[in-house]
Amino acid sequence: MPMPSINSPVYQDVSVFDDIGYTFYRHGAKDDKFRAKIGKVYLVGAGTGDPELLTIKAYKAILKADVLCYDNLVSDEILAINPTAEKIYVGKKCAKHSMPQQDINGLLVTLAKQGKIVIRLKSGDPFIFGRGGEEMQTVVSAGIACESIAGITTALAVANSVNIPLTHRDYAQSVKFVTGFLKTDTPNEQYAELLADNQTVIFYMGLNTLPSLTQGLLQAGKSADTPFAIISNVSRENEQVLIGTLDTIQTLQNIAKLPSPAVMIMGEVVSLYNELNASRQYYQQLVV
Repeated sequence: MPMPSINSPVYQDVSVFDDIGYTFYRHGAKDDKFRAKIGKVYLVGAGTGDPELLTIKAYKAILKADVLCYDNLVSDEILAINPTAEKIYVGKKCAKHSMPQQDINGLLVTLAKQGKIVIRLKSGDPFIFGRGGEEMQTVVSAGIACESIAGITTALAVANSVNIPLTHRDYAQSVKFVTGFLKTDTPNEQYAELLADNQTVIFYMGLNTLPSLTQGLLQAGKSADTPFAIISNVSRENEQVLIGTLDTIQTLQNIAKLPSPAVMIMGEVVSLYNELNASRQYYQQLVV
């Protein structure tokens, strides 16, 4: 192999990372053919749809996006923050997925390799039942920068929206977040882990499993009098609340027919609902 002459250009591969993404280039090269721009992927929590609940960091990330890959529950108001960004719907509904998760993962990589700033816009928080961990694994393994920006998860939004505290020194000293479905799309039936007193359990994506959930908990030994709530369309104008007990909530839901998306709360803290909303109900009566 011939030795390079003293006049031969000496190149050094360099990678520069900034807030926009990675730029790989061959230091010393005068030709752009040696330069390649690789974008960056942000996993951004959009909360429950109310744009006022976005973090400032999430808002700034959306503004600089080239592409918004957004979920089903991301509101139009949040999408409108960046009117010029390309928008790709990758949402999921119960048994209706716009594309498989594996394809979503691949899409993020493909777009970033085109030099784009890709915002994977998720309802709630990316790392709480948002499959953010799976997506970040794929992106990082492809050598692409990936950053997660926290969002207000539904459990926290609902607690403040309907005045049901998730913890209370007299009622609950721990909180559990539980998904209604497993990766195999089968109901989560780990009832024995949910029987402890003095805890609050939040059920995500479990409204369709309510009959089997309530029966499973009752058969496992959970008290029939345990307070239970269903909240639909959390923190939105059409939010609805249904309060009952583990034994009565299914009958109440058969009548009320609260729609998805909904979150369910089980625990003694639910019994505080009427007390903590008394002033709100009085104010509404005055307004009417």
